[in-house]
Amino acid sequence: MMKSTPMKLLSLSLLILASVSEAKDDLRSVRIELPDQESNPIKTSWPGVGTWFWTADTFDPDGYKPFIDLYAKHTNIRLLMTSIRHNVWVSEPAVHDQIKAAASYAQSKDMAIVMDLDARLSRQTFMEKYPGELQELVRMCEIEFEEAGTVSLNIKGIDLGDHYTFRAPKYHSLSGRLLRVYSYTASGDDVQDMTERCSVEQADGGAVQVSIPCTAQETGRSACMMAAFTLFTPDVFAPHLPEFEKQVIKQYADVPLAGACKDEWGFPGRFNPSTSDLWYSESMAAAYAARRPGHTLVRDMLLMFKGASGRQGEREAAVNHYMEMYWQQNAKIEQHYYSAIKEVFGKEAVVATHPTWFPFPGENEIFKNGLDWWAVPRDLAQTDETTPYCVRTALAKKCHSPLWYNMYYHEKIDSYETEVWQSLLGGGRLDYHQLFPFPDWGDRSLEWTRGLLKGPLMSAESRIHLLNYISTKPIDCPVAVIFGHAAAVNWTGSGFADVGLRITDALWEAGFYADLIPSSEIVGGALTISKDGCIQYGSQRYAAAVLYNPEYEQKATADFFVKAADSGKTKLFRVGAWSKDFEGVPFDGAAALPAIMKSMDANSTVLGVMEYLETEGYAPYTPCRPNHAHYGSSMVPDVSGHMRLLDGTVIYASGKNDVMGDPIQKTFSVRGYDVTFDSVGLAAVRLDEHGRLEAMAAGGLQSFQGGGIDISMPIRADVALWKDKNGAWQGVLQGYEGVVPEALTTLCQNWTRLKVPIPAQECSRTRIEDGDVTEREDYGLNGSRI
Repeated sequence: MMKSTPMKLLSLSLLILASVSEAKDDLRSVRIELPDQESNPIKTSWPGVGTWFWTADTFDPDGYKPFIDLYAKHTNIRLLMTSIRHNVWVSEPAVHDQIKAAASYAQSKDMAIVMDLDARLSRQTFMEKYPGELQELVRMCEIEFEEAGTVSLNIKGIDLGDHYTFRAPKYHSLSGRLLRVYSYTASGDDVQDMTERCSVEQADGGAVQVSIPCTAQETGRSACMMAAFTLFTPDVFAPHLPEFEKQVIKQYADVPLAGACKDEWGFPGRFNPSTSDLWYSESMAAAYAARRPGHTLVRDMLLMFKGASGRQGEREAAVNHYMEMYWQQNAKIEQHYYSAIKEVFGKEAVVATHPTWFPFPGENEIFKNGLDWWAVPRDLAQTDETTPYCVRTALAKKCHSPLWYNMYYHEKIDSYETEVWQSLLGGGRLDYHQLFPFPDWGDRSLEWTRGLLKGPLMSAESRIHLLNYISTKPIDCPVAVIFGHAAAVNWTGSGFADVGLRITDALWEAGFYADLIPSSEIVGGALTISKDGCIQYGSQRYAAAVLYNPEYEQKATADFFVKAADSGKTKLFRVGAWSKDFEGVPFDGAAALPAIMKSMDANSTVLGVMEYLETEGYAPYTPCRPNHAHYGSSMVPDVSGHMRLLDGTVIYASGKNDVMGDPIQKTFSVRGYDVTFDSVGLAAVRLDEHGRLEAMAAGGLQSFQGGGIDISMPIRADVALWKDKNGAWQGVLQGYEGVVPEALTTLCQNWTRLKVPIPAQECSRTRIEDGDVTEREDYGLNGSRI
């Protein structure tokens, strides 16, 4: 089969920069040559992004057309993160054919699909091919022995589900088996394997029940039964999983996709997970034995669960190895997937969608993927829901992306109208999920998609999108909070599920934005020390860095900070003791670290960081407030304020009173030079070191003075202006009727004309006639008929 040419973002919408005489009136995206984004393949304007979930009606003949038509007509969104919510598998030929037809149709509308081809959407095919490589969950239960007779233990199977199992089979227990029965004293000592003495009364997906004989010798002892349940999903450690996913991707080599995505990968998610339930497989056990000669995973799982007198250090070491193996393997699967997409679709293909599941770095996410977020390769930095902003900004640095995208949903449009401005001022954009939650998912999903597109929201998005044309670097966050990865995921220690958000929250609240990064990025090589001695992550150089809760860290972490301290370019702080190393052995972390990194409490550290930044001339950005999110509260910017990008772009924005933006009539200083705007919603500018204009974007621009440029518009319009890599001016003019005004043509001859998206009508039931969407009964967002 010939390799197809994917629809690259480099030519997304098949657009060229139009001169004034050739200006088109209906373009919403534009090719822009930006400076190299290092390893990132996206060199064009960063696209508007939306999310598309396929339900049963999408698989009807031409069932994909209504959604694409809606987005093509009513949005500037041109990149669709697409996944299936229906009982079919992507490995099926008929599914392939429907995806191919949809991708071709999207291409005809100047849009592109990034398709979810994850193995969880081919579970049946995987199971048939590799029946011995499915995920197991070990469930453990204790019981005390009687003086005589038998005791019986019954452990139920488990059914788990997530968005991948919506209207598709769950990750249910296919079978169950007795793995081990151990007996031990009350202190957890004198462990004996008594599996052979037990009688298995039931072993299937529903339950495992065992009778355990009691003798006088067992008086005062307890038994732990370990039952392994096989679930309907591939084992994370399955030897054939990477190649299987690659073969699925190859099945789509003839489809004009922009790329592929993997959404919320990891072990099946569990809410409020218990440490009596631990993920397991024979392949996982082999990997554990390879990294810990002389240890077996089954025996160490008992120690992780129960503990034993005098063996706390051994228990901590076992959990450290288990959880490090846990997140590293999940990241390795993601890395294989990334490489496969590039191999099949080409280096310009986009690998996308968020690695975050439960959008908060707490216990739910820890037992899902071990907090592997930062080790997951993506071409777009992506998160979802209410992921803390300090994570979003850090991932933008890791992905060499000038902005991040957060998949957001709510049942009310006004929530999106707030979120879009908060995201801008936090350095990101929305990945638009349709209104949710709502009744009748799948039966009326198109109506709720239409509901998202009504009103001025997408017009506001188009105005904010102007920034995408001039942004070359992410938001400047002068502080790194580097949390001990091992301590954060080790449930036997005091630092479990504590990644230092109280530090980042306090800094963001005061307007001093900070990136949150795990210490594993030091060993991984992404968190580095620049040639002049500054701690650096991607393009971000840090004025200050906080090492948070370094318990169980390896000596490489101390060596890193010793090297950083030698130059003094980054001010160093520490919160938390370091009394043990990764193997649970006593370790004098304070002596290994630079003397200046004395342990401080969180409040003193925050005050010290802010005092240092103010001394160094850092002014705070937009103050933040807690979002009180259901998943876990963290700080979010106000809807009106300012911030700065690493490329020097200063951005003022306001959407407090109007989703299209509030009036901005302001003079402010950039690199010591004054600039003055009269605009609406958005005022952004970048000057070179001599005070000359490099780039400017403004919503509803009336006038601009600065950088040697004076613009006075006859009527307000959205304008973006920048120099390409050859030093030639390029421009975008949006929402302006008639000839490009002389105030702009005297500056630039290359203008691309954009129309503001047309708001959709209220939600409507639809049918397809000859490929066109025909409206029928209209419904309001509450489901009532209009």
